[in-house]
Amino acid sequence: MTTLETVLLQTKNVKVIPDTLTNNQYFPIDLSVTNDELATKSLGNATDFEKYIEEYITKNNSKVAYGGYNEERNLYKRSTIFNKNEEEERNMHIGLDLWIKAGTPVLTALDGVIHSFKNNIGFGDYGPTIILEHQLENQTFYTLYGHLSLDSIKNIAIGTFYKKGQRLGNLGDASVNGDYSPHLHFQIIKNIGTNFGDYPGVCRKKELPFYLENCPDPNLLLKINA
Repeated sequence: MTTLETVLLQTKNVKVIPDTLTNNQYFPIDLSVTNDELATKSLGNATDFEKYIEEYITKNNSKVAYGGYNEERNLYKRSTIFNKNEEEERNMHIGLDLWIKAGTPVLTALDGVIHSFKNNIGFGDYGPTIILEHQLENQTFYTLYGHLSLDSIKNIAIGTFYKKGQRLGNLGDASVNGDYSPHLHFQIIKNIGTNFGDYPGVCRKKELPFYLENCPDPNLLLKINA
């Protein structure tokens, strides 16, 4: 049987932000615990965070900073939703982030229907989020679009069909996106279980094998700088 990973690799011309941006306008960014530069930066609030991202994009003569799949980050220490009680903290990022200005259109990766949507309110959370359900060859799977604008989840309905490349919404700013520099959190999910309008985008290290299997690298589909 064809695996989802194989199907994703074979799929071409997939964009989740405007296709006027060419691959050479994307530049990788390292937000991991191994990036010593971050230790000298104050990224505890969205204003400082956005300034850092914008300066990074400008310095590298690009339009989009991207990365973060299977990346251990310290960014989440500022929010209690990742560090509850005495449990191991959640600090392993399992989606792909595309850092670009608020208001940027977000496109549907592939033909699909709205599975669910929700405003995940809270400091450090997704804010407005849409999940689509897709069927490709013999595979059913889901894509998650997090940190959208509030307007993105107005006047939409579960079951509505969206065509590949159709505008799904827009990126939100820090006032609605969990207090982050504007970006799209894009994630692929094989088995969504009972989750509705939400799915973990950050996990604990002990859970990482499960989530890496259930959430393949989104760049298999997007092929940025391939």
